Amino acid sequence: MNFMRTLKDSMLEGFYPAGWDMDRIDQCCANSPESIQEPQAFWHADFQPVSCEEVQELDVKMGHEIAREIRISKEAGRKLAIILPAGPMGMYKWAVYFLKEWQVDCSHVHGFNMDEWSDGDGRTLPPENKGSFQYAMEQAFYGPLGELTVPVKQRNFATADSLPAYASRIERLRKEGAELITVFGIGRMLHIAFWEPHFAAEFSTEQQWREETHRLGAKLHPLTIEQNAITSFK
Repeated sequence: MNFMRTLKDSMLEGFYPAGWDMDRIDQCCANSPESIQEPQAFWHADFQPVSCEEVQELDVKMGHEIAREIRISKEAGRKLAIILPAGPMGMYKWAVYFLKEWQVDCSHVHGFNMDEWSDGDGRTLPPENKGSFQYAMEQAFYGPLGELTVPVKQRNFATADSLPAYASRIERLRKEGAELITVFGIGRMLHIAFWEPHFAAEFSTEQQWREETHRLGAKLHPLTIEQNAITSFK
């Protein structure tokens, strides 16, 4: 007896996204800790996992990589479009530390916040609200950078007015030679940027799913709400 065999007719049936193959997920989780860094056939040739013993180590390494990529693009004389998450936030303290230590000016950076809390119509929290992701980014990253910070006009937040323009702004930057980097974590519901797995049921083909650049007023899974309650709001 296991979870997969007892899900049917339980109160959890229908709670998880319909496309989830629990047996395949169970197989993915069955690898031994000693083997999880062995390259898999579906990995990109340049992908290299880096292990962390604790969350604090992850914060330092993530912050270092963000700062390092900003420095590399600066030294190469090219613009950087960087898509950034908000929560957890520990990595930004270290990104600020390294950028200040190296005295890297971020005037070439264009930041795009992944997501933001909104109502069903896409009306987001005001930036001064302490629960908003814009407030979190200003306090954790843009503000502490001081004179080295990203120019205000190059900070893009996922509001109803700004989010629909993300695709065209990023496309323009890439035509100008900018590098595009996405910094992300995978949520408990396997989402990135509040793009939930249950959205897939709305599309008849994968191509249609890929063509949708954004969504206003996304309906989030209960476990996404729970995750943010734990990781962002304590």
